[in-house]
Amino acid sequence: MTTPYSHRPGTDDHAGPPPGCPAHGLVADAFGGDHLAPSGLRRLYGPEAENDPMGLYEKLRAEHGSVAPVLLHGDVPAWLVLGHSENLHMTRTPSQFSRDSRRWSAVNDGSVPPDHPLAPIFTWQPICVFADGADHERLRGAVTDSIGRIDHRGVRRFINRYSNRLVNDFCQDGKADLVSRFAEHLPMMVMIQILGMPEEYSEQLVQAARDMIKGTETAVESNEYVMGALNRLVARRRAAPREDFASWLVEHPAGLTDAEVAQHLRLVLIAAYETTANLIANVLRMVLTDPRFRAQLSGGHMTLPEAVEQTLWDEPPFTTIFGRWAVGDTELGGQRIKAGDALVVGIAAANVDPVVRPDVNASMQGNRAHLAFSGGPHECPGQDIGRAIADTGIDALLLRLPDIQLAVPEEDLRWSASLMSRHLQELPVTFAARPPQDVAGPPSATPQHAPRTEWQVQSPRPVPAQAAPGPAVVPPPVPTAPAGAQPPTAPPAGQIPQQRRPAAPARAWQAVVRWWRGY
Repeated sequence: MTTPYSHRPGTDDHAGPPPGCPAHGLVADAFGGDHLAPSGLRRLYGPEAENDPMGLYEKLRAEHGSVAPVLLHGDVPAWLVLGHSENLHMTRTPSQFSRDSRRWSAVNDGSVPPDHPLAPIFTWQPICVFADGADHERLRGAVTDSIGRIDHRGVRRFINRYSNRLVNDFCQDGKADLVSRFAEHLPMMVMIQILGMPEEYSEQLVQAARDMIKGTETAVESNEYVMGALNRLVARRRAAPREDFASWLVEHPAGLTDAEVAQHLRLVLIAAYETTANLIANVLRMVLTDPRFRAQLSGGHMTLPEAVEQTLWDEPPFTTIFGRWAVGDTELGGQRIKAGDALVVGIAAANVDPVVRPDVNASMQGNRAHLAFSGGPHECPGQDIGRAIADTGIDALLLRLPDIQLAVPEEDLRWSASLMSRHLQELPVTFAARPPQDVAGPPSATPQHAPRTEWQVQSPRPVPAQAAPGPAVVPPPVPTAPAGAQPPTAPPAGQIPQQRRPAAPARAWQAVVRWWRGY
């Protein structure tokens, strides 16, 4: 159903609600009430959207159905797509719903100025996310081909090394905030290594990357800071290519210009960073607070990759993606969409659409039908890198700190939200203080036969789990030594533990580890 107010995206009638309308003039308060604009529409920004976005989505679903009229920053009208099938149709039909923001009527009539807080997100640029058809195929092909050249085993070595380096920074304290000390830094450390710009890593780059998609007053300035670093990288790689993502884009047969290369580097960096930082924080929170995760992970019935996938259903890194623009007049979810209207992909709302998920508490193990990485021709091409950073990094953290526990009641955790994402502000934890470990050597320095310490969430004295079919969190069996043989030498103190893999006979286990980790 739709409410009777006249202001809708794509309409020519911008009159407000009738005099005496109870929704007229409602303003935001700090106590969770309705936050309607004078037009009677709900805003996708402000206190309600930031404090309880999922609650807002459900109100919109109850009021309008699978597609709802909403307001963006500055009360700019748009459509939020809430239904799972409607989102799939929109993302898979570029002939009806284009990614070219130059079609947006609000931009063309001047109602959205160039300095709008969301300008870094919607301003047209010569990159694949704003292209359709042949242009999209050329630009997207350069990105996907370059991603295909990434050595995933080598990346996991870097993830393991950087994870342990971050843990070294706080392991002696016995406490830490895993958002600011781990989740916000690991993805950036890995991504700048992949792109080929480790010398540019800084706290300012981390904060600028996160600020860019928030729609803040400093978003444009943050974008300029990030682009400065990327433009310097492109200039270096034009002069002296190397074996990194930036060089592969520069040298790709698609013939990208320097501007196109720099913009695609920004796209990959920011998309991968924001989604993965949120994903790591969300998985850690669920591992530490959700009984399903604690019981299954420690009992060996759920692997970390499976926990990551469940989190992508329940708490996707991007809550929405802006935007799509109607090519012509059409209909979606019973709503009349006019040419030039803006639409928002409702990822989090679609993931809990009652049509496809009637019981939100049911396990989604083995089901990848979520929209965490969008869909259609613009589906995220680097999603497997994000998954690898999350599950490898979290496993390394838990191996180092097996007794980690949440330091505050779960209800005291706080989030901050923007149009596109919702992330934890802090995730404070406690654990037994430990000395740092050596991370100077190559990531593969640990002998393959070295015994390892098992981790078990929220257990001060971890106990190895019983073997279970499929991937399990138990160490590999140690072959029985022949009579008279010397026992194996214990690993040096402070050695970085390897990543956990399923149990297997010793020879097969070593082969799998060498292949998986690139040793």
